[in-house]
Amino acid sequence: MYYIIFDLEWNSAYNYSSQQFMNEIIEIGALKLDERLNVVGTYKQLIYPHFTKKLSSRCKRLTKITNEEIKAEGKDFLEVFRDFSRWARGDKNVFMSWSNSDLFVLSNNFVQNTGSANVDFMKYYCDAQKFCMRFIDKDKNPDNNQVSLERCAEIFGISVDTEKLHRALADCYVTHKCLKKVFDAEIIKGYIKECNSSYFERLLFKPYSIEEMHSAEFEINNIDLVCPNCGTLMDIPDEFELINKSFKSNTKCNYCKRSYWIYVHAKKLYDGVSVKTGYVEMNKKRARKLQRKKKESGQR
Repeated sequence: MYYIIFDLEWNSAYNYSSQQFMNEIIEIGALKLDERLNVVGTYKQLIYPHFTKKLSSRCKRLTKITNEEIKAEGKDFLEVFRDFSRWARGDKNVFMSWSNSDLFVLSNNFVQNTGSANVDFMKYYCDAQKFCMRFIDKDKNPDNNQVSLERCAEIFGISVDTEKLHRALADCYVTHKCLKKVFDAEIIKGYIKECNSSYFERLLFKPYSIEEMHSAEFEINNIDLVCPNCGTLMDIPDEFELINKSFKSNTKCNYCKRSYWIYVHAKKLYDGVSVKTGYVEMNKKRARKLQRKKKESGQR
């Protein structure tokens, strides 16, 4: 078994084919490590962009990669990753990157180039950032925010040549040094995830708010409205209005006689629907006015 630390550099630009912005990979770097984290192999390759064509000014400033360099040394995406998968082959190998943003971009680029989100040569993945953050003292990161690779190296007392950062292989070496500072073979097992096809589909799935009250995904009449005061189930209103992606209405508890504004927010997730319900108690004057309106509308 080997650990494969990989890092990607990408060009953020407009993809005219899909008519949206995308992060297209232009470089991959990787280190192959044995179980004691000794470097036993390296990989580095520029990738010619098919969708975004020219490098953005931000990409050139950050990576120091030029359009001329890409044209001279860049290879086709599919060719590079066929070659990389052969270099990194091994069903038990664990792939690692600094945060899963590289993994997200990689899977998204696979969709653009192959039609599938599945990175088939990757069976196991570990987020090196999450693992290393476990060992950062709270006073160094009181809000538990995500820590950049450069900042983590600083915290761990690792000297870094900042001029060489944001090139794929150089970032891999810094990640390697951070890992070596805190590596524990048993603890890291808790951070290793199995990567089947649904893993990548879940990674790319973007949750969204449901705006239809009656659909195959969500039925508002099936929710439970529980009185915050006494815990009694309340009647579901006949009508709702959509406000700021939440369904709003009002109802009354038949047991304790309190009236509430209710807010129901339904969100579609990869493997289901999340429903959150909020309650705001009405003042008595407003509640009586609404009750009169309901009675008048019912008599018509």
